Amino acid sequence: QVQLVESGGGVVQVGDSLRLSCAASGRTVTTNLSVAWFRQAPGKEREFVAGITKIVRGTYYDDSVKGRFTNSSDAAKNTVDLQMNSLKSEDTAVYYCAAGTKLVPLTHKDYEFWGQGTQVTVSS
Repeated sequence: QVQLVESGGGVVQVGDSLRLSCAASGRTVTTNLSVAWFRQAPGKEREFVAGITKIVRGTYYDDSVKGRFTNSSDAAKNTVDLQMNSLKSEDTAVYYCAAGTKLVPLTHKDYEFWGQGTQVTVSS
């Protein structure tokens, strides 16, 4: 079983930066698991933000965050971080860390393991 615990959420202002971290236990992320960040704003569906595929460790991003967010992993700590810069009010959401066994997950349904989420609020 894999457990994921997110941290680093908070309240910031437009243009600020925030770093989220996802600590994994049970398996080594990006070696054995593909990992991703999703977010869900009130009244909206959960949407993909950024991901790292296992083994190859390719990174990919949603267009809405490309150039502003950076997804990285630390094998020694077994963590995945999401550095978020130039935050916008529309980035406000609960951010979830997810992990899955597929090499290239295509949708949120391809991720078997989820964290509890961390709230990010960007105020203008």
